[in-house]
Amino acid sequence: MNFFKKKALDPASKKPWYREWSEALIVAVVLALIIRTFLFQAFKIPSGSMLDTLLIGDHLLVNKFIYGTHLPFSDQRFLTLRHPQRGDVIVFEFPGDASKSYFDRRDFIKRVIGEPGDKIEIREKNVFVNGVLYKNPGEVHKDPQLVPAVASPRDFAGPIIVPKDSYFVMGDNRDYSYDSRFWGFVPEKKIKGLAFIKYWSWNAKASLLKKVRWNRIGRLIH
Repeated sequence: MNFFKKKALDPASKKPWYREWSEALIVAVVLALIIRTFLFQAFKIPSGSMLDTLLIGDHLLVNKFIYGTHLPFSDQRFLTLRHPQRGDVIVFEFPGDASKSYFDRRDFIKRVIGEPGDKIEIREKNVFVNGVLYKNPGEVHKDPQLVPAVASPRDFAGPIIVPKDSYFVMGDNRDYSYDSRFWGFVPEKKIKGLAFIKYWSWNAKASLLKKVRWNRIGRLIH
């Protein structure tokens, strides 16, 4: 017993400080990678396509496991809690970047409007889902003009049927959003997660004392 007590108290038996720090750093990095890959990921809003729900400079967290966790280097998912639903604000890999390298692919954030099998039609800016007018409290229209269908699908589109395992998405800033009206559907395998909370908000154009939008921090995303 005395031998073990002396050994435990021997300063020479302690790990060097740099080894303790390096081991702690490695553990922290591994935990961060696990959390980012399977649980939550942080994103920053770079554009105004989701105004006024999300502002440029909002930082948000995305729940990556609610729709099922992606297996690394695979489109397969496991432990799916539910599928995306109409009204969800989702982050996804832009389908148009599929041919680009991994590092050149962009993440988009939009709201789910159409689920698999839904019929979507847009008439004079109004969205109809399966023949019923669909209004989301977050949607805004900042351009009073109507763009004819021959010029753009912005204000007139469809009817179209959402394919299996795909979703029709739109930005809340309807008149200034590049979304499914222009480039098509989002395959479910491209969806990264559900945006659920704003943890930070920074207004780069404001004066120094007003750069932090304190009233937006900690607010849930609806």
